Amino acid sequence: MSRIGKKPIPVPDKVKVEIKPDTVVVTGPKGSVSNPIPPGIKFEQKDKQVLAVRQGDSGPQKAFHGLARALIANAVRGVTEGFTKELEIVGVGYRAEQKKNSVLFTLGYSHPIEYPIPPGINITVDKQTRVTVAGVDRQQVGQIAANIRSLRKPDPYKNKGIRHAGEQLKKKAGKAGGK
Repeated sequence: MSRIGKKPIPVPDKVKVEIKPDTVVVTGPKGSVSNPIPPGIKFEQKDKQVLAVRQGDSGPQKAFHGLARALIANAVRGVTEGFTKELEIVGVGYRAEQKKNSVLFTLGYSHPIEYPIPPGINITVDKQTRVTVAGVDRQQVGQIAANIRSLRKPDPYKNKGIRHAGEQLKKKAGKAGGK
């Protein structure tokens, strides 16, 4: 039995969980998140808790048990607290500028890159070198942060580029002198 799958998900007072046959919709003060239910997994709501119940002991059902519970727990946390990812821009002349519905990145290319802000995501720029991605859906926040980082990955020789806040990079030595 999955240790994570067995744990009940506590539901705060401000959060409403609606269990449908194929999806679970979690609504709270920050927004709403909908997650599909994998086959063989069923959710039950008792008191102020939601339980993930596995219908059989086959391999795929065992694998999806903990995953389904974790996705719903992340949805509950997302609609109450929200999720954030912080990115740092390092390099001379590298910066970001927030526009109305997009963020404009100047990353050393011959042209600026305009990144549109998707609905449900909030992107803020501090001091032109710090970008914060926030939202209620953990997967979407992480994917947007990864997409922004991929615009200019950190260079292994000079460590310039976009990195996650606090990310430790290994710097390569480069060529030895011409001796």
